[in-house]
Amino acid sequence: MSTLSYVIAGSEATGGAGLQADLKTFERLGVYGVGTITCIVSFDPKAEWGHRFVPITGSVIADQIEAATQAHDLDVVKIGMLGTPETVSTVAESLKKQSWRHVVVDPVLICKGQEPGAALDTDNALRSEILPLATVVTPNLFEAQTLSGMDAIVTVDDLAEAARRIADLGPKYVVVKGGAGLPGDEAVDVLFDGTEVTVLRAPKIGDERVSGAGCIFAAAITAELAKGASVGDAVQTAKDFAHAGIVGRVTTNAPFAAVGWQG
Repeated sequence: MSTLSYVIAGSEATGGAGLQADLKTFERLGVYGVGTITCIVSFDPKAEWGHRFVPITGSVIADQIEAATQAHDLDVVKIGMLGTPETVSTVAESLKKQSWRHVVVDPVLICKGQEPGAALDTDNALRSEILPLATVVTPNLFEAQTLSGMDAIVTVDDLAEAARRIADLGPKYVVVKGGAGLPGDEAVDVLFDGTEVTVLRAPKIGDERVSGAGCIFAAAITAELAKGASVGDAVQTAKDFAHAGIVGRVTTNAPFAAVGWQG
């Protein structure tokens, strides 16, 4: 199968998440990574590390996608942070210009540097324009609650119900990540394939959220699919990979740790 993986996502200036984490994941899993930048997220150390969000103009995003897809035979893509309705539409239209074997969507719904109204418009655009194109979508608890319309997600049964509801929006497979946010000693995720629910478990590594864990989880799925793995096997490999990254996390001068690997 392909040794190429493609990602369309935001740049994260500390290197622990976003496009930077995606490309590192691709390389570590043995595929060549190609990336298109949709926005730039940085942080202000002088203001409690608050988010700074700068979108890339739609035409510039479209130019990047055109160059990447003409230079390489790409058929597996991960979609990360898009950030604006214009970006969502640009990416959706660009994706429709060719066939894709797999589209993996990490549905990043909001960045703290965005205005709430603009974020809601982006959420709605993502739901209507991107999710129907997805092979796999990988929401965290907040994203799953928003996309499913559920009031709360606190049990494994809730994770499964959220996955079923999100599948109704178009993606073929849904992975809802319980992560550190679900009560209990285990980090529990569920995979819904349109018919059956598979529960994946791993011991929690503390209750601290680790920057980039969701990015590298979806990127690892993308890399494994590019290599020809089934969705179920790709999701299991990604969970193991993300778990190892959380165990080996890197302490930074920012008030959050980043995913890392020992050795």
